[in-house]
Amino acid sequence: MDLITTYLGMELRTPLVASASPLSEEIDSIRRMEDAGISAVVLHSLFEEQLVREQFDIHERMSEPAYSFAEALDYLPEPSEWKLGPEEYLEHIRRAKEAVAVPVIASLNGSSLGGWVEYASELEWAGADALELNIYSVPTRADVTGAEVEQEYVDVVRAVKSALTIPVAVKLSPFFSSMANMAKRLEAAGADGLVLFNRFYQPDIDLDTLDVVPNLLLSTPQALRLPLRWVALLREQVGVSLAATSGIHWAHDVIKMLLVGADATMLCSTLLRHGVETIGRIEAGLGEWMETREYESVRQMQGSMSQQSCPNPEQFERAQYIKTLHSYRFPGARS
Repeated sequence: MDLITTYLGMELRTPLVASASPLSEEIDSIRRMEDAGISAVVLHSLFEEQLVREQFDIHERMSEPAYSFAEALDYLPEPSEWKLGPEEYLEHIRRAKEAVAVPVIASLNGSSLGGWVEYASELEWAGADALELNIYSVPTRADVTGAEVEQEYVDVVRAVKSALTIPVAVKLSPFFSSMANMAKRLEAAGADGLVLFNRFYQPDIDLDTLDVVPNLLLSTPQALRLPLRWVALLREQVGVSLAATSGIHWAHDVIKMLLVGADATMLCSTLLRHGVETIGRIEAGLGEWMETREYESVRQMQGSMSQQSCPNPEQFERAQYIKTLHSYRFPGARS
């Protein structure tokens, strides 16, 4: 089977890409993922707050309100807990590029327009094949409008693209009021690809200490439905690469995403749960399914069930909502 796909202008051996995760923090883990068959690796995000804190040595002044910014600094780990600081991150890119032949995609989470551009340029200089903009913010002020939030995304993409020569993907939140319009605006701003979707990690409460604490929950296969719908809806509406992420655990998840039009499928939680050997099992399952149904290549199947190609395009819209409600059967109910 021909499993080749193109993502961000890069030809990949398969559509299986390692999403940002702790697995990318160690060169040995990146090598293991390549050996298992991964076609590209997205490194874990570098946060601008880390660089700002290191550059200005504000660790000792964190208690002074005048020095707080963006999201509260106490949500960041102590400097000693960071496995990779700014300089180490750049060196990590260089070492990863030397260690593996697959594309290495850097990930950046900025908090200021100037920071996005400055640090993106450094990541390109370090040798990253592409950059994923992990725009991860939660607008909490009541006086900030949706239009202002959207414009901030557009401004970041336009500024970063004007400074770089490598491809740039935008990892998006699913919470825009008009996702299709936002996708078109980001394309116009220069984005080479969209990653659907960013998972917002929600805080929890420790009932023993009554503290607000972070609580990372890995994705489940049920999370697949949201990116699946939007990849299907956007496939013919934008001309950029589309990567699906969240809820992709097994070969059948990858197949569904390819059918609706994904150029790449991002693996994370399944690798953390089951090990990097899962990559080979997913690739084998993809090949077996294609052979059974006489597909000769991934490109042949990509987008064959997008909204525009589907015999019943309304299935991806509101009509499906009505059908879903009426399709539920109570346990033990007669069919």
